[in-house]
Amino acid sequence: MFQLIKNPMTRRRILRFKEMKRAHVSFWLLMALYVVSLGSEFICNNTPLYIRLNGKSYFPVFQFYPEDEYLGNGKQTRPDYKELLSNPVFTSRPDHLMVFPPIPFGPFESIDPGDIEVSDQVTVTFRPMPHVATVNVRPNFSIAKSRSLGAFFVGDDAALRGRKLTDYVEISDTFRQAVENRFRNLESPFVSERIERAARPPVMISLATFAQRERPPSTVRITFREIGIETSGIRKIQFDKRLKPLQPAGDFWENLSESSREMIRHSVHRRFEGPMDSVRQKIGNRVFQIDYYMQEVRFPYPPVKGHLFGIDSAGRDVLARILYGLRTSLSFGLMLVVASMILGIAAGAVQGYYGGVIDISAQRLIEIWSALPFLYIMILMGSIYGRSFSLLLVCYGIFNWIGISYYIRAEFLRLRKQAFVESARCMGLSSRKIIFRHILPNALVPVITFFPFLLVGAIGSLAALDYLGFGLPPPTPSWGELLFQAQQYRWAWWLILYPSLALFTVMLLGVFIGEGIRNAYDPRQYSRME
Repeated sequence: MFQLIKNPMTRRRILRFKEMKRAHVSFWLLMALYVVSLGSEFICNNTPLYIRLNGKSYFPVFQFYPEDEYLGNGKQTRPDYKELLSNPVFTSRPDHLMVFPPIPFGPFESIDPGDIEVSDQVTVTFRPMPHVATVNVRPNFSIAKSRSLGAFFVGDDAALRGRKLTDYVEISDTFRQAVENRFRNLESPFVSERIERAARPPVMISLATFAQRERPPSTVRITFREIGIETSGIRKIQFDKRLKPLQPAGDFWENLSESSREMIRHSVHRRFEGPMDSVRQKIGNRVFQIDYYMQEVRFPYPPVKGHLFGIDSAGRDVLARILYGLRTSLSFGLMLVVASMILGIAAGAVQGYYGGVIDISAQRLIEIWSALPFLYIMILMGSIYGRSFSLLLVCYGIFNWIGISYYIRAEFLRLRKQAFVESARCMGLSSRKIIFRHILPNALVPVITFFPFLLVGAIGSLAALDYLGFGLPPPTPSWGELLFQAQQYRWAWWLILYPSLALFTVMLLGVFIGEGIRNAYDPRQYSRME
């Protein structure tokens, strides 16, 4: 390896790679992320880094200590360190010390909902329901009968009977013509018209579709409906546990009757005790839909203090899952690519060096092997042996080497007739030495240039398999598993944003590194476009 780095051509390629700043920076960023993920236990963990108890020092992150070691209760199980922190045995002396990582939550730890700080208030939302009324008019627009029309105009339905509708609302000529067509027994489509009112919500008046009858109607029904009141008229009042509205409550609360206030206080008290559905209640001359909202801890839960990336559906910290998932993804990708390249190089080298019958026979076997459905085999093996990291690595590895073997085979077919190979044969060197010491070092260009892209593909494949449910076994931290949760809880934006951002960042860095390596090995230094 040291001699390879000292090679002038290799040094020129390294300098070319460094000249491409984007690739160089991406390489060190990806290396830094992987190193950080390897030390995930020192960043995100519910196991302390150091404990000082009764004059003894403990390092639980490096060594397992049973509960009996701390409490002397004879239990050999794993202790709950956060419960131990509040135990009288630990709090009895001021020199006792427990140091947790910066993020004291592990990837498998379900967080106690009581540890999450939420607002101890009830927000009452009053959503006004729009007034709807119908009125039957005669040909001169006098009111024959009406229902709930008094909510739109002064007076009740009985007082409005016999009066002209045009005295209260201005109707356009188009709408008048539509009414006349119905009195003339002409087929007419649905007609609606918006009417603005001063200091009051606008009204939509409409006529239903009319079909011709045996004789003309004596009255025509017009429907009135308020528009926009559902959003513009919303009122919100917050209450504390004393059932008092928090200031400022506003004029809406002050104008309510005492009976309405008492009803709302009683409902707020019930909401503090448990969940409560929305209710519809008439207050004054209007019906309101009243919602009693109280912030509760239900998983998945959005980002809060102490959980910057939120909490998933099982109550686990998303940041810890992403960090441990980074280590899993990169480790799986590196192991898979290295194993695939070893198999691919071996198969391609044998085919390309010997050629002839060995090459043709091996090529036909590889084509048959590549035709096998990988996903079905993965499902079958998982159902027999159970899902595991090693099984996934083996199943994926026995198929992933095929592509690289084609490139190595082509390189060996090209290089085996070169003069330096013929010279080595004439000197009596063995085939093993010729393959590994003379041909292979000159055939590694496709292996090195494809390495970052294969790594990106392996990481993406692992995320896809976990998303589909055929990847790593639960509860292994995985980005694909978080994205699967995001599909189930589509309103949980943090389950979509942060795992997707982590996957995108790692794959983008890998692509930048691959682009830099490809350009570094390109003999035409100025062939690429900037």
